Amino acid sequence: MSDTKPDLKSEAKSFQNSFELLQNEIGKVVVGQREVVDQLLISLFSNGHCVLVGVPGLAKTLLIKTLAQALNLDFNRIQFTPDLMPGDITGTEIIEENFETGAKQFKFVKGPIFSSIILADEINRTPPKTQAALLEAMQEFKVTAAGKTYSLNKPFFVLATQNPIEQEGTYPLPEAQLDRFMFNLRLNYPSFEEEIDIVQQTTSNQKVQVNQVLDAQQILRMQELTREVAVPESVLHFAVRLVNMTRPASDIAPDFVKKYMSWGAGPRASQNIILASKTRALALGRFSVIEEDIKALAAPVLRHRIVNNYAAEAEQITTDILVERLLNSAKS
Repeated sequence: MSDTKPDLKSEAKSFQNSFELLQNEIGKVVVGQREVVDQLLISLFSNGHCVLVGVPGLAKTLLIKTLAQALNLDFNRIQFTPDLMPGDITGTEIIEENFETGAKQFKFVKGPIFSSIILADEINRTPPKTQAALLEAMQEFKVTAAGKTYSLNKPFFVLATQNPIEQEGTYPLPEAQLDRFMFNLRLNYPSFEEEIDIVQQTTSNQKVQVNQVLDAQQILRMQELTREVAVPESVLHFAVRLVNMTRPASDIAPDFVKKYMSWGAGPRASQNIILASKTRALALGRFSVIEEDIKALAAPVLRHRIVNNYAAEAEQITTDILVERLLNSAKS
């Protein structure tokens, strides 16, 4: 039996156990935000990237640092500012002199992008040219400098943050660039009880030990396993139909979509929602996707890929409200 395929059922169980261990390790440090943590891990194991939207002080940086510790992966935080240059992210060439021969030559010094986990803090505070340096790496998983191509570490995971309340001095990411993020996650304020725990935990001498759960090779295998999960044809049709319904020009778009939306989601949304649903199924111990997986991940996949029009803004109808209406309207 040694030359047969691995037991996928046991691998799915192992995936579920590792997922739960990661949840528990992160939960030692990050209080609450369970849904965000779950979706962050789903994105990681789907080989995707996330953009987080939340006010300051909601543990965005702490969350990603804790994740890096639990995975024993290299972590870099890049603070995006208006004067940040593309070379500050990808790296730059310097002139290096050989002291023996006196010859001078160019040497490429790698930038902070050459880590497995990247926190792009306040990505919308830097101009589009610098944003593009990061987004190219996200899409191609490589960096090109002076005609040479350098491969990035694997796994490679980008978490970008945006502040939803400050607009002055920002350069919002265009929809085409936002589309490269698998998920748009919204962090909310903690509950009263959660905030009590946060204050107690962060104002004492208590030190929390975060244990390593997985290494890079195990993560890569889990990313491969995700793609082997079965998707019934009816579930695939449901997901693609849901995405098609977001497009105002589509024959199956509901009236409220035509009234309140100026632009819908593209094919990458269909790909992402299926891939993420495969990961969610494995995290719950299943090797087959069900409609509930699609519904649970519709909001983080679609909210940054659909564009409201002025009528929606006037009536304070958000993208989340529209996604909820779409789910109520969609039929398998």
